[in-house]
Amino acid sequence: MEFSYAESSSSTRSIVKYNSMKTAFLFLALCALAFTACEPTVTEPSNKTKLVFKLKLDPNQARLDAFAQPSSVPSGNAAQDPVFNGMSAHKIELVPSALTPVNGGAIVYHGAETTAGGSNALDFNQAIVSEEGEVFFEIPVEDVTPGTYPHIRVSVSYQNYDIVYNVNNVPTFPSGTTDLINEKGTIVAFVGFNSYINNLMPKNMSTTVNANKLQGYWAFETNLSGQYSSANAIYTGQAQATTVVNPLSATTPTPPGSCLVTGSFDGNPLEITGNETEDIVVTLSFSTNNSFEWVDNNGNGALDIDFSAGTVEAVVDMGLRGLKPSFQ
Repeated sequence: MEFSYAESSSSTRSIVKYNSMKTAFLFLALCALAFTACEPTVTEPSNKTKLVFKLKLDPNQARLDAFAQPSSVPSGNAAQDPVFNGMSAHKIELVPSALTPVNGGAIVYHGAETTAGGSNALDFNQAIVSEEGEVFFEIPVEDVTPGTYPHIRVSVSYQNYDIVYNVNNVPTFPSGTTDLINEKGTIVAFVGFNSYINNLMPKNMSTTVNANKLQGYWAFETNLSGQYSSANAIYTGQAQATTVVNPLSATTPTPPGSCLVTGSFDGNPLEITGNETEDIVVTLSFSTNNSFEWVDNNGNGALDIDFSAGTVEAVVDMGLRGLKPSFQ
C-alpha cells in the first residue's frame, strides 16, 4: 500500500507539473502571436512610377498630308474643324529609330480584337474612349522596355465629334418643306483597319450593326429640336479615303488600311530608364485642322443633307492631320 501510494503521488505531481508547463507555453505562444499581429506589415518597396498618355485635339495645329507635308483642301471639296467629344486608339508604339519596322518598337498599349464578325477586327465594345485632357492609358514604367524613343506611332481607331450642316427639304406642319441652316449634329468615324460594331450611338439615337466595318465607316446623327425633332435620323456611309500622317514614310511606310499616325518628339526624345521616380506624362496632340472633308456639290462650303432623298454629300476624308507628341 505504501509503495502503491508513493508511485501514485509522484505521477500526480508529474502530471500537474506537465500541465503547468503546457499552460505556460500556450500563454507565451498566444502573447507572441498577439504581439506579432500588432506589428506593421513590412513590404519590399516597388517602383510604381507610370507612363501616362493623354489626348489633345488641336484645330490650330498644321494640316498635313500622308507624308507630313502641308496640305490644303482641294478645289471642289470643303472641310471644317470638328469639335471632339471623344476618341480612341488601338495601339501605341514607342519607336527607337526611323528604320524601326511597324511593331518592331515597344508596344505599350494594344486594344482588344475579335473575330465575332468573321475576319479579325478591332472590338469596338471594349474600346477605351477618352475626352481631350483625360488619361487615355497608363502603364507602370517598370513594364516598359528601357530605351530612347524619338518617335511614336498611334493607331487611331474611333472618333466622335460635332459638325455643322444644312438639312434641306424637311417637312413642315401641316404641309410643305423647309431648309434648316447651320444645324449641329454628331458623327462617329471608324478609321481602324476593321472594326466590329454591335450597336453605336453617336449622341441620342442608336442603331444596330452587328458586323465588321472597314476603315472609313461613319454614322451621322442630326440633332434637330422643337417641331423638327421628328425628322432626326442616323445617316451612314463610307469615306472615300483616310489620310494617315507619317513623317517616316520613306523608311517605314504605313501599312495599307491602317490608321497608324506617326509623330516625332521635338527636341529631346522620350527616354525610359526604368529608374524614374516621377510619372512621365505624354501628350498626344492631334491636328483636327479641317480634318472632316467632303465633296461640296453646290459650292456653298457647307455639308448638305437632303432629308426627302435621305442623302448626304459624299464624305471624302476623316483622318487626323498630324501628331505632335510631347512629354513632361
